[in-house]
Amino acid sequence: MNSRYRQTQFHASASRLVQLPEDAVREVAFAGRSNAGKSSALNRLTDNSKLARTSRTPGRTQLINHFSVADGRYLVDLPGYGFAKVSRQQRNAWLRLLTDYFTERRELVGVVIVMDSRHPLTDNDWQMIELQQRSMAELHVLLTKCDKLSRKQANEALMSTRSTMEDAGIEATLQTFSATAGTGVDDLSGVLDSWLFDQPEAQ
Repeated sequence: MNSRYRQTQFHASASRLVQLPEDAVREVAFAGRSNAGKSSALNRLTDNSKLARTSRTPGRTQLINHFSVADGRYLVDLPGYGFAKVSRQQRNAWLRLLTDYFTERRELVGVVIVMDSRHPLTDNDWQMIELQQRSMAELHVLLTKCDKLSRKQANEALMSTRSTMEDAGIEATLQTFSATAGTGVDDLSGVLDSWLFDQPEAQ
């Protein structure tokens, strides 16, 4: 496991863009349908079971949460979408916040969209992809809970999802992942390294 991400600490929460960290150099946002395993993926990546909030009740993440990895480098936990048991007014508020975040946050260099490998590319996932496409950020798809599938089934889900996205003209990298088994943690940290640390500084 990449020890760099073990140093990750909670930094701040925001309900408006003006509350986001001003010292950010680069950040990578994690987005996912409620109950797809987004918080569990963050916790496994950082080897900290208490970093991101997890719950049997979907939709616990209701703010934009920044976690500091290193000076000016952040992982961002975005509000879950889909099955969250909240009012329509709250869902609309989240959508406005996320739309503004993707279109206006210049420090955003990458987006990790977390999907359940058993049910990828739901309507809500496509909506999140559409938002990501409005940004300048790159896209990585994390197909979680692959421990619930056989290796053959997980590979088929990966290939099918990749093919569907290619047919839609979406450029992305994809991988399978299991927070329970630890599958794919090194692959994910490699992607994050390339986005957060391996790019030349902006002038």
